[in-house]
Amino acid sequence: MSRSITSSYRFTNPIFVFSRTQFSSSSADQYWAQLQKNGSNVERNLNMIRAQLDTSSVTQVLQRCVNQPVLGLRFFIWAALQPNYRHTTYMYNKVCNLLKIKLNPCVINDVMEDFGSEGCLGSVKRFKVVLNLCREAKLANEALWVLRKMEEGGCRPDTLAYNVVIRLFCDKGDMDEADRLMREMKGFGLYPDMITYVAMTKGFVEGDRLEEACGLFKVMESHGCLPNTVMYSTLLDGVCRFGSLDKALQLLGEMEKEGGASKPNVITYTSVIQSYCENGKSLEALSILDRMVANGSVPNRVTASTLINGLCLEGHVNEVYKLICRFVGEGFVSDTECYSALVVSLMRVEKIPEAEKVFRKMLATSVSPNSLASSLLIKKLCSKGQILDGYRLYVEIEKLGCILTIDSDIYSILLAGLCQDGHLLEAANLAGVMVEKGIGLKPPYAEIAIDHLKNLGELELVSHILRLQNRS
Repeated sequence: MSRSITSSYRFTNPIFVFSRTQFSSSSADQYWAQLQKNGSNVERNLNMIRAQLDTSSVTQVLQRCVNQPVLGLRFFIWAALQPNYRHTTYMYNKVCNLLKIKLNPCVINDVMEDFGSEGCLGSVKRFKVVLNLCREAKLANEALWVLRKMEEGGCRPDTLAYNVVIRLFCDKGDMDEADRLMREMKGFGLYPDMITYVAMTKGFVEGDRLEEACGLFKVMESHGCLPNTVMYSTLLDGVCRFGSLDKALQLLGEMEKEGGASKPNVITYTSVIQSYCENGKSLEALSILDRMVANGSVPNRVTASTLINGLCLEGHVNEVYKLICRFVGEGFVSDTECYSALVVSLMRVEKIPEAEKVFRKMLATSVSPNSLASSLLIKKLCSKGQILDGYRLYVEIEKLGCILTIDSDIYSILLAGLCQDGHLLEAANLAGVMVEKGIGLKPPYAEIAIDHLKNLGELELVSHILRLQNRS
C-alpha cells in the first residue's frame, strides 16, 4: 500500500542570494551614527551625510529607533524631503508599525513641538509628510492639530491638506467635524474638489445621512464641480442599502441622462441589481440587466453570480439556464464562471443533488469548475459522510487537469475521512499526491488520520502523514 505513495519529491539545497540589505548596511550605519550625536537640529547633522538613501537603509535606521520614536520619526521626515528619495505607501505603513505611532500618537506632537522650539517648524512639504503619517495611522484628531500648526508656522493649508483631515474624520464617522472643515476651506479661498466630495458623500452614506449626501450634489454643482460616477455610485450604494428601489432607479436614470463622467458603469448597475435581488425581486432585476447592456456596460462575473444566486433563492432555476445561455452566448462571462456560480447557489439553497448533477455535467463537457464550486461540493459530500464520493469527484477533477482549483484544506478533510472509513488504498494515493505537491496536512485532521492508521498497523503510511503534518 505504501508503494502508492510517490517518492518523487526531493529536498533541494537552498539558494543563497545576497540581499540588498547587505549592500545598504554601511549607509544605515552612517546615518545611525550621526543620529546618535548630541545637539539640536538633527536634520542639519543628517545633511552632512552623503551616503545612499533607499528603502532598505531607511528601514534599518528605523528598526534601530524602536525605543527612540521621536528620533526615528525625525529621520523619516528628513528622508522624505531629500531630492533623490521618496517614501512609498509601504514605508509609511512600515514606520507606523515600527514606531507604534497609532498606539503612541503623542510622538507626532513631540516631533512638531521639537521643530517649533528649534525655530524650524518647516515647509508645507514637511507638514504634508506628517499629515500622511496621520492618514496612515488613522489619527484624525492629531491630523487636525497638525493642520492648525500649519497656520501657526505661516504655511497656508491647501486643498490636499484639508482633504487628508476631512477624509480621516469621515472614516471616523464624525461627519459634523468633517462638514465644518469643508466649510472652513472657504476662509482660505479654497474650494472642495472631487476627492473632498467623494469622501463626504461616503461618510454621510455610511452614517445613514442620505439627505445630506444628496445635498452635496447641489452644493458642488454651484461650484462648477459636476458629480462623477464614483460619487453617484457611492450615493446609489447607500440608497440600495436602505432598500429604496424607486430612489435607486431615479438616481440611475439621472446618471444615464447626464452621461460623460457620470455615466453608470458595471459596478453601478450591479449594485442596483444586487439590491433588487436582496429584496426578492430578481426577475425585475433582469430589466436592469437589459438597461445595462443597452447603455454599453458589459456585465461581469459578479453581475452573473448576483443574478444567478438571486434567481436560485427565489426558485427561478429555469430562468437561470436562460440567463447563462445569454451570458455565455454574448461573450459576457465564461461558462466556467456561470455554471460554477450555479453550483454554489444551488448548494446555498440546500439543493445538493442538483448541484452535483450540474457539476458532473460540467466535468463531462470539459467545463472546468472554479475553486469555490469544487471545494464546496467536495466538502459538503464529506460532511454528509460520502467520503468515497468526494474522493472520486476529486479524481475526476484531477483528470480534467484543473486540480489547482481545490483548496488545500480539502486534501486534509479527504485524507482523514478516507483513513477513518478504512479506504486505505485511496488514502495512500491521496497522501502520495500531497507529498509530491508539498501540501501540508492541517490539524485536527492529522490526528484523526494517524490514530486510525495506527490501529490498523499502517505504520509506514503514518510516517508519510507525519511528514505532511510537519509541512503544514
